[in-house]
Formats: sequence, structure tokens, C-alpha cells
Amino acid sequence: MNTLTLKPLVSIIINNYNYDRFLSEAINSALSQSYEQIEVIVVDDGSTDNSRHIIAEYGDRIIPILQPNGKQAAAFNSGFARSQGEIIIFLDSDDYLFPQAVAEIVKVWRPDLAKVHYRLDVVNSVGESLGYSSPQGTLPLSQGKVWQMLLETSGYVSTPTSGNALNRQALTDLFPIPDEYKLTADDYLSFQVPFYGEVMAVDHALGAYRVHDSNQWALSTVTGDRFKRFVHHDLQNFALITNKAQELGYQIPPDLEQRSIGRLWSRIISLRLNAQNHPVESDRSSQLIYQGIRSLWKYSNFNLPKRIFYSLWFIWVGLMPLSLAKPAISWLYAPHHRPKLIGWTTTKLKELMS
Repeated sequence: MNTLTLKPLVSIIINNYNYDRFLSEAINSALSQSYEQIEVIVVDDGSTDNSRHIIAEYGDRIIPILQPNGKQAAAFNSGFARSQGEIIIFLDSDDYLFPQAVAEIVKVWRPDLAKVHYRLDVVNSVGESLGYSSPQGTLPLSQGKVWQMLLETSGYVSTPTSGNALNRQALTDLFPIPDEYKLTADDYLSFQVPFYGEVMAVDHALGAYRVHDSNQWALSTVTGDRFKRFVHHDLQNFALITNKAQELGYQIPPDLEQRSIGRLWSRIISLRLNAQNHPVESDRSSQLIYQGIRSLWKYSNFNLPKRIFYSLWFIWVGLMPLSLAKPAISWLYAPHHRPKLIGWTTTKLKELMS
């Protein structure tokens, strides 16, 4: 018997909309995997640039799906419906995988896992490293019974879309993704898949996550509109968790929404940058400072220096003039700007004190 038949088929589904300048690199990275049992599906979601010409050049090496623009959920739905793999990777077309990525995933894969997630190196628009990985920081990726973490803190340490290899069996219960998540299909999966089995982590980079001016979530600049969207989606994600808990008969603590440090970061930033359009009318800076510090000291896994630092961050962002709060916000969410921000903040402090 050919041993290849014993290996799982892996479907790499590339979703694309008007990213012709990045698309070839994403497709090439999928086709260049050292692991052979793969299928590469490219879903073009109504692009108006040169994307479809690029897709056509690959011929039968890929499975093309060309559809009118329906947003992320529609692309995911079409790609998953066409796929046959036991393991599913949704690769954003502005990201790419390293050649050994699928081989490393298969090496640790078990049929009872809900997913394997892995870090991504953060690069700029031309593929140059920005010196850090996604997710940021030194905390290891969550693994094991991650669903318990979701019910305890409403979050876990995970990666963007391209950093996840998902179990087809779990996805069968979740697809098709409803249209209300058409812009956040990745969150829809991230907050529900862990309820279908354990999570395995590969705590080094198996691909690249690209930061550029056009992508929806990667922050090259910090704006109030972006954090307003973050808060909207955080509220939507919290509803996913609570609904799934109710569906499965689990109890959740009444203060669960205030236990996620990431959610509180977004809330206080959105409030400071654009209070008039902040999605949660009852929020106040003093309240969010208290909740953030409480979350850090009671529920986070940060070490002592980080708890102290981020406590001071909440106080600074919540109370300082906006001109001084902004560099602290950028420091947290756009690490590639940090060296410039140190000098900028020092200058601003001198101006205020003179």
C-alpha cells in the first residue's frame, strides 16, 4: 500500500479580494509545501483588479472559485463546500505559509483535535520582517481544553486566520457561516471551534502575517474608526461564547465580559479616540481603568513586571491628554512604530512641562 494514502489530505483555501499584488506569493507558498497531500483552492470574491488573470495562469494546479463579492464569510463558505481535506487552512491572500508549515501541522495532528494553531511572523507590504510575531508578546499559544479558558476569561492566546489548521469534522457543524458574520468569519470560527475538541499549539512561526494599509485588522495606523469596529466585533464574539455555552449547558460567570484584557484594551482606546461614536454608551474611562487593572491582576497570565506596566498603561491612556495617550495606544497595537514613539513622547512631555 502506498503510505501517502495514510496521510490526511490538507485543503489550503485562499480567500482573495483585490490583492493581486500579494496573491501570487500566497498561492506559490501553498503549492510549494513539502507535504504532498494537499489541494489548493483559490476563492476570488469579486475582485476588480488583476487577480482573476493571475488565478487563470495557474491552470489545473489549483481549484479556482470565481464569485461575486460576498465578503469573507461567503468566500469561506464556497471554499469549504468545495474542499475535501480532513484538515482545513484558510489562508488570507496577503499572507503566506513557509514551505514546512503543513508538514509540521500534520506531524502533531490528531483526529480528535479541534485545531492546530501556530505563530506567524509579521512582515510589511514587501515581505520584510517587522521584528515580531503574531500574536505579540511572550505568552505561549493556548492549548488543551481551550473552551474552558473561553468560559473563564472569554478569550485565549491565538492567531489570525492564516495561523490555524482546522478539523473538518468540527467545521461541518459550523458551516455555512451566517451572513451576520460576513466580515468576521474568522472570529466566528475562532470562538466556536475550541468547543469541538482540544487545541494543539506550534509555538513558532509557520507563515507570515502581512501588515499593510489595505488590510482590515492589521494596524499600520491607529484610528478611532478601527477601534470602534474592534469593539463591535468584540461584542459579537462575546455573544458567540455565551450562546455556545447556553447551547451546551455551561454556566458562565456574570463578570465574564470584564475578564478579557484584550477586550478592555479595545474599549478604553475606542472611548479615548472617539467618545462620541464609541459603541458602549455606558463606558467611562475610570470604570475601564478599574476593570483593566482588575483583569490584569486577577485573570491574566502576565508576569509581575507586565502586570505593573500594563496597569500603568491603563491609567496613562485613560487619564492623560489625548496627545499623550495616542503614542501609548500605538505602542501597544503597532509595535513597529515603538522606537519613533519613544522620542515623540519625550518631546511632547517636554513641551507640556515647559
